[in-house]
Amino acid sequence: MTQLEAFRQDLYEKLLSCAGASMDLLDALASNTTARSVVELSLNGPFRRGYGSVYTAINGFFPADPFQSNSDQRRVYDKKLAELLAPYLPQPEQRPFWLLGLDVTPAPRPYARTLEDRGFVYQPNTIRGNKPVTIGHQYSTLAFFPEKTQPQTPPWIVPLSIRRVASNQTGTQVGVEQIQGFLGNDALPFAKDLCVQVTDAAYSQVPFLGPLSQAHQNNLVTIARARGNRTFYRPAPPVEKKTGKGGRHPWYGQAFDLKDETTWGPADEETEVAYLTPRGRHYRVVIEGWHDLLMQGTQDYKMYQQFFTLIRCLVFNEKGEQVFQRPLWLLVMGKRRGEISLTQVWQAYRQRYDLEHFFRFGKQRLLMNAYQTPEVEHEENWWQMVQLAYLQLWMARSLTQALPKPWERYLPHPNPEVASPSATQRDLGRILRQIGTPALAPKPRGNSPGRAKGQCPKPRTRQPVIKKGSKKPDQAQRAA
Repeated sequence: MTQLEAFRQDLYEKLLSCAGASMDLLDALASNTTARSVVELSLNGPFRRGYGSVYTAINGFFPADPFQSNSDQRRVYDKKLAELLAPYLPQPEQRPFWLLGLDVTPAPRPYARTLEDRGFVYQPNTIRGNKPVTIGHQYSTLAFFPEKTQPQTPPWIVPLSIRRVASNQTGTQVGVEQIQGFLGNDALPFAKDLCVQVTDAAYSQVPFLGPLSQAHQNNLVTIARARGNRTFYRPAPPVEKKTGKGGRHPWYGQAFDLKDETTWGPADEETEVAYLTPRGRHYRVVIEGWHDLLMQGTQDYKMYQQFFTLIRCLVFNEKGEQVFQRPLWLLVMGKRRGEISLTQVWQAYRQRYDLEHFFRFGKQRLLMNAYQTPEVEHEENWWQMVQLAYLQLWMARSLTQALPKPWERYLPHPNPEVASPSATQRDLGRILRQIGTPALAPKPRGNSPGRAKGQCPKPRTRQPVIKKGSKKPDQAQRAA
């Protein structure tokens, strides 16, 4: 039995409700090459039911208990899915740590007027001058990054948890909950071994780093990008002798202004590394590091004892010209940060961009944003089903055969061991026909009686768009 078959059998046993329809929908979604809407998945071969069962599978994927908190039940279900993945995670061999990534992505729903808890969220805009905002939801994703054996290795990730960011929360708050939940689970390898998480600049602030430092995560090291306009501090010099003046000893010493090179001083450590891009370009990276720096904290999170290493990366091409206009600043925080070299920090952060490839692939090929529903719970169900469909593709990556299109036959054939997500999705239908499905065959029960004669449901309530800032989310809803 292959890993894919074992995973599918375990997954089928973990499905809570409508297991047969949910499994068929996952297969139809993972092997989809033609459908551009969710209901069109019912026309794919793996889906052996009518189109009405598509919505039955999504709505019944997670039957929540009305007497318990939905968010608490989601956390428990995330834990079960993560424990399901634990036997299939590849042990790191080239690096001495598990590499995790965390980021948020928008789910635009500007026309869903009856959908609850919508707000103004960030969405990149390709048209210059337009505001990068939209109306909808945000989803936070925690993923594991497998090791890459060569530069041409496709950008695979293993999504561990996908959770919606409520309007009364921020992406950093949800990210802290996800990290603490996974590192505190003894059934996962992340609980005891050294773990490194790579994040964007939004996670380099005190609201994210402060709770993790207070939680005493001894095996976690955070690598976060820092904006080029920030100011950090060196430790305060020791007190030589006591004076008669009152007051406490200062926590911070001289400023380290990223915009002012005169405040940096010589680097404590420096190295240089060369790497080859997937397009065959040779680059050289100069990496400088300053140890034991501090950032200002808040009233809730005292950061004067949380030391970190600041790293500056400059990329040069073969001609010695600087590739990017601005340097890349990274801060490395954690008690075990000394076990990670500057080169490993650079390589780890480079792999963070695989998470962006996952968002792009999910929205273009797995219909991540295509499900239109007025129910928040059903939308969350769909995002979790997309996560499971992608995991099936990851499990099947070594079984994929090259199926080039007529205009692609002159391109070099991909290696089956490193097949891309798109190539795996194109060939997954053949793989599923060979290994079969653990789901039972459907049993048609005739036509539904439908709505009773004379029944007229009330129109759905129009929900307000929550704008953070002047009023709290619950106050804004009451005012509307």
